[in-house]
Amino acid sequence: MKYLGELISLGVAFSWTIAALASEIGSKRLGVFVMNVWRMALALLFSMLLMWLTLGQPYPVYAGHETWMWLLLSGVVGYFFGDWCLFNSYLTIGSRFGQLFMTLAPMFAALSAWVMLGQTLSWKALLAMAVTLAGIAISILGRSSGHKVSLQLPTKGILYGIGAGMGQGVGLVLSKIGLDHYTSDVPAQVLPAVVDYLPFGSNLIRCVAGLACFGLWLLMRGEAKQMKTSIHEHRGMLAMLIAVFSGPFIGVGFSLMAVQYTAAGIASTIMAMTPILILLPSRWLFHQPITAKGVVGAVISCIGVSLFFLL
Repeated sequence: MKYLGELISLGVAFSWTIAALASEIGSKRLGVFVMNVWRMALALLFSMLLMWLTLGQPYPVYAGHETWMWLLLSGVVGYFFGDWCLFNSYLTIGSRFGQLFMTLAPMFAALSAWVMLGQTLSWKALLAMAVTLAGIAISILGRSSGHKVSLQLPTKGILYGIGAGMGQGVGLVLSKIGLDHYTSDVPAQVLPAVVDYLPFGSNLIRCVAGLACFGLWLLMRGEAKQMKTSIHEHRGMLAMLIAVFSGPFIGVGFSLMAVQYTAAGIASTIMAMTPILILLPSRWLFHQPITAKGVVGAVISCIGVSLFFLL
């Protein structure tokens, strides 16, 4: 079928939009930590089930110590720190602006790859960063009564959004390092048969770190009883299940499928449309006004993301 990869990529963008909206609803009803403990536990369970069905073992058999170290670190940075910031941004500035700040992830990935992997920062990457930042600035800056430029969002929410993009971007680079170690751990004669499943095994290890961090933090805060009572919060639990299926399960799975049928740059660009797609649902669900400035800023930020992959 012609344009199958592009259609799948568009479906992924819609799936991640649903995940963001459901996560905002779930976080408000369950709390950030309870929501993420459930989310990480189910994501880990689904990952183990997938590994068992495809490889006959519910865990990454060939992963060595260095693989575990890098992927656990990636889980701490990406799933714990990044998602903690992301879900708190949903509570303070809403999923619409939270997803807008997620367009910073490629910028932080490029910067961390420059620091940790020695990759060159080209003028194309710098241009993409500048365009992305310009789009976000247009969305969140405005003029006060004294005609001075001021922030239109709470500072705390902006910091959460930046932290979410940073966690996602740096976590991605740490995942790449861990996946490279994982690939080298697999025996050469076995590698061709399992290479397509290594990202899922890597994600399983990251989920272990995320679940452990959120679970321990919940215990330290003395909120363990909220896990039991959360079961009776039916709307919150439904939102959490929708977020898990549409995000880590369907979204990630189909994003891997999309790049099999079209160029990775095209797929990544289409999948980065979430900040635009989320505008109308946010208006309907949370009564957030849609302004011309907000639409223009979201479009420019998405263009900035696309430049990372298309230039």
